Amino acid sequence: MTGTVALHIFVPALPAAAAELGTSPAAAQLTITLYLVGLACGQLVYGPVSDRFGRRPVLIVGLGLYLAGLLLAIPAQSIGVLVAARVLQSLGACGSLVLGRAMVRDVSTSLDATRKIAILTMAMTLTPALAPALGGLIGDAFGWRAVFAALAAVVGGLGVLVLVTLPETNRRPVALPGVGAIAAAYGRLLQVPTYRAYVVAGACAGTSLYAFLAVAPFLLVERLGRSPQEVGLDCLLVVAGMVVGSALAGRLAGRVPIRRAARWGNLLCLAGAALLLAVDRTGHLSVASLLAPLALYAVGVGLLGPNAVAGLMNVDPFAAGAASSLYGFLQMALGALFTLAVAAWSDGTATPVAVTLLTAALVAAVALRRA
Repeated sequence: MTGTVALHIFVPALPAAAAELGTSPAAAQLTITLYLVGLACGQLVYGPVSDRFGRRPVLIVGLGLYLAGLLLAIPAQSIGVLVAARVLQSLGACGSLVLGRAMVRDVSTSLDATRKIAILTMAMTLTPALAPALGGLIGDAFGWRAVFAALAAVVGGLGVLVLVTLPETNRRPVALPGVGAIAAAYGRLLQVPTYRAYVVAGACAGTSLYAFLAVAPFLLVERLGRSPQEVGLDCLLVVAGMVVGSALAGRLAGRVPIRRAARWGNLLCLAGAALLLAVDRTGHLSVASLLAPLALYAVGVGLLGPNAVAGLMNVDPFAAGAASSLYGFLQMALGALFTLAVAAWSDGTATPVAVTLLTAALVAAVALRRA
């Protein structure tokens, strides 16, 4: 959860930080945009390096960078320093995303990995719903700098737990020197049709709901008349669908083949996106008719995601770190693309969200046919 919490927890405090630092909203928005870029690109490094040197030391380095970025942000007196601190935070935080998945695969059988990854997914899907509310409370009570101070305490405590309690899970390190060898490792994975299928399907599902979360305040408040306080609850209801889907994935693990469970999840995504598009285009959009299809889509994401991740991590257990890195990069890159597409097309209706989600689900469906 710490991998993405810094992305979401700072959003409510963004206006206050921009005002105090005397900068424009566009410049302040770089603290979010560049965090997402760093989160995507940094993941390409952690997996292969951890395949060579082990998960534990690489995780410790990542948490150290994360903590350093948080401590740099607290006294920042200019937007340039704050943006630099945010980039440093993202380059450290992305290690948690990659290495969490890799460590699960290290200590699990191929079937048991699905169940454990489903638990990981449930925890991670709560982050975009809970972090903004927590950030808003801290920022309102103590100021925007306190958001980074509170997160620094959490990351520091996590680092202590890692140092004291976490064993090394990578029992078979592989030689992987140089940038060229890292690129070659990714190339070998992408040559495997099964990996390509699951990585595309999982990445499309994993962050496609960012498209809704990016425009939820505008759509719910301006189009449907919800209050800002109600928007948070509405988003939480949608995210709850992902938790339900992840719990279902855990229950089905070992009972239903990975590919079949992933396709079931994808069918729910297709149904939810198509239903939302039909509701909006026929003029029947309401709070209930918006949230119900989105919740159905979210259940599908929760079911598809863990099974796709388990499928791609099973391709080469000795390259679990590299497999996780490439998946994380594609996931965040597509998440940024979906968000930009919806923002650019925004017309006050739910059609941009529905079309974006339907496109993501259709691409995932085509990919799963080749798994």
